[in-house]
Order: sequence, then C-alpha cells, then structure tokens
Amino acid sequence: MAAAEKSRAEILLEALPYIRRFSGKSIVIKFGGAAMVDEELRHNFARDIVLLQYVGIKPVIVHGGGPQISRMLNELQIPTQFVDGHRVTDRASMDVVEMVLAGKINKEIVALINNEGGRAVGISGKDGSLAQATPHALRRTAADGQTEHVSLGQVGTLTARDINPAILTTLENSSYVPIIAPIAVGVDGLSLNINADTMAGAVASALKAEKLILLTDTPGVLVAEQTVTGLAPEDVHRLMNDGSITGGMIPKVTCCLDALHHGVRRTHIIDGRVPHAVLLEMFTDDGVGTLISYEFDSKRRTEVRIDPDSPPTPEIPGQISGGNTSGV
Repeated sequence: MAAAEKSRAEILLEALPYIRRFSGKSIVIKFGGAAMVDEELRHNFARDIVLLQYVGIKPVIVHGGGPQISRMLNELQIPTQFVDGHRVTDRASMDVVEMVLAGKINKEIVALINNEGGRAVGISGKDGSLAQATPHALRRTAADGQTEHVSLGQVGTLTARDINPAILTTLENSSYVPIIAPIAVGVDGLSLNINADTMAGAVASALKAEKLILLTDTPGVLVAEQTVTGLAPEDVHRLMNDGSITGGMIPKVTCCLDALHHGVRRTHIIDGRVPHAVLLEMFTDDGVGTLISYEFDSKRRTEVRIDPDSPPTPEIPGQISGGNTSGV
C-alpha cells in the first residue's frame, strides 16, 4: 500500500471509535466568530455538520451574530447605547436583532447545510415554546457604594429550566438539524435577545447532550503561555481565581461548568478558525480545542501542551482553545 493511501486509511480508522461512540447522541454546537464570517470556513462547517448527520450523530446548532447586528444598526442609523460595555437593546434595536438573527443569518446557515446535502430547519427560541427568558439587569456598584441594577432593555437570560426541548426532539427524531437563533420570549410576550453561549449551554443541558462545543476565535486556555488541553471543573475554578482565565472567557467556561452540572458529559471550547474544526475535535486524537469534563480527576490534572501549529497567542492570558481530549 502506498504511503499516501495508508495515511488516508489511518485517518478513517482513527475516526471509527469516535463515530461508534457518538452515533445516536445529541451534540450542541455554538456557531460563531470567524467561522461564521469567513466564506471558506462557513462551507467547511456546513460540510462538517452534514457528515455528522450522515454517521448518525444528532447535531443541534445555536448561532451568534453580534457583528452583523452592529453593522445593520449602523446602516439603519439606529443609535446604540452601552452600559459598562453591555449593549442596551431597546424596541427598535430588538426589531433589528430579530431580523438579522432569525430572518437573515439563521436562514443562511440552513441554506448552507441543505446545499451540502444535509437536512436543516431554522427556528428561534420563540418557536414551539422552546425558550422563555427573564429580562437581564446589569448588577454594578454605584458611586455611593450601593449595589444597583441597570436595565439592558430587551436582553434576557435563561437556564436549562427555561428550555422546552420538545420541538428539538421532534426535529432530531425526524432526521433534521435544528438551527437556533438565540431569541427567547419573555413572560409579557416580548422578544428577548439571549447570549448565544448561554442559549447553547441551556439547550445542551435540557437535552442532556453528549457534548457542548463552543467555537471561538482563540487558540486555547492558556496557562503561562501554554495551551491547556484538558481541565477538570475544579481546575477551571482555580484558574479563574488566580487570574489565569479572565475577561470574556469567564462567561464561556462558566457556561461549560453549568452544562456539566446539568448532565452534559463533555464540554469543548475550540478554535473555529481551524478548517473543519468540529470534525477534528470530534474524530481525532489531538483535536483543536480544550475539553472541560469531570473525567479529569485529581490524578489526571491539567494537561498542558504547546501546539506549534496553533494560531498566534492572544495578548490576554487565560483565553480559551487548543487541543482535544474527546475520549473514547
């Protein structure tokens, strides 16, 4: 057998135990960042999802769209107010959010997957009573030292208890891939904009998914400029407490911890800038992401490796990505 043929065969054989293990299982993937913007990465992602579907895995996609929303608000000359870096979503802004997320981005992703031979259906959290949320108020310390709660308008928050997975189960059992726009409904019937990571974590928890995968634009959880490939929840808490994980990565790892607490078996934060990142994380021994799981006990502490082929290290330490430990 020629070396190239042998190499291709070995790649397929490497994937076999992972396919066998995850076939028939639900996998929730948050689709965002560069993977949603770069045309080649978008098509690669769609092909990845179709392959997962064809080998019997049940992917559920939750997508973001922050940059596209900002662009549309600017084009429509709708002013945007920020409070401590958080966007305030008024009624006019929410109309744009819903139009961009549920009307444009969602249907583009559906079309991409269907054009590659998959079966995708686009919904939002408002469809089939999928997601009911409560308004999210920003908690901060006022000038007088007292705690105050500042309204962010039509921005919501939710947990696994707020997800009714019936419509997702129906779609999965009919061999469709649900594509979810992160919009929920409030108790008063108003639409609420939900952080896509939060929505993905809540959906994964409600489905008791095998995996939650968050696509990011970072090379990994970094400790002393080294990529961490595997973390136990207690390691994550320690790294947050000592300042190794900071900033915008804290909500992502917190989302993973919450999903694990609610029964998701494995959570991954992977580098979506890598072509076919989902397949590499799912079906190879090395992968492209950080696994957070209870499988790492005290005898299997933080596993650290440096990947010379990773994208450049960001300046802020503690950002998330790199290295798979999918496990079989």
